[in-house]
Amino acid sequence: MPLVFPPAPAPALRSVVAALGSPTAVREAKTPALRAAQGSVTAELPLPVHVWDRLVPASSTTLAGWRYVIRCGDQSVAAADTVLTPDGWAFSHFFEGPYIESTQRAVRQAESLPVPYQARLLSVPGLYMLTLWLHGDPTADAAEGTLAPTDLLIPLAPAPPGVTAHRTHRAAELLPALGNRLTPAPPLTAPA
Repeated sequence: MPLVFPPAPAPALRSVVAALGSPTAVREAKTPALRAAQGSVTAELPLPVHVWDRLVPASSTTLAGWRYVIRCGDQSVAAADTVLTPDGWAFSHFFEGPYIESTQRAVRQAESLPVPYQARLLSVPGLYMLTLWLHGDPTADAAEGTLAPTDLLIPLAPAPPGVTAHRTHRAAELLPALGNRLTPAPPLTAPA
């Protein structure tokens, strides 16, 4: 069953398209593949990026931006992030690296599931971890950030030690394990 990709805010896409059309933005990007791209480039696969902070209620996330895969022909050459500013959605930066291919692989993996899910990204900054978040309500507002226990998470490569990339987990099983890793160690005390 195909994944549902929520519609990105039009200003977010416009800001990425404007950056792609800016020779300065492309030339200054730390993305050799994008700078070397010959022909037209397109922004595809819009995904809302949510950040999970264990210090707020366990199932809460915050929408941090939208991410697009930048394609040239049949190749993915970079990704672009947007952020919400006081003036609205704005282009943030281009980047490349293993998360782009890993995201696409996780999307292909998720498309084989028997029920529809809404595709999102979930960032766990404290573990330098990114997952494809498959939200169980494909019609939900993409800005709403509540993880349901039955939502699925597919960790992207590279995953932190002890977490297998591209293994599908229910949120109810993975989040507590991640939360334990984020719990600060108790302070050391000197013996009395």
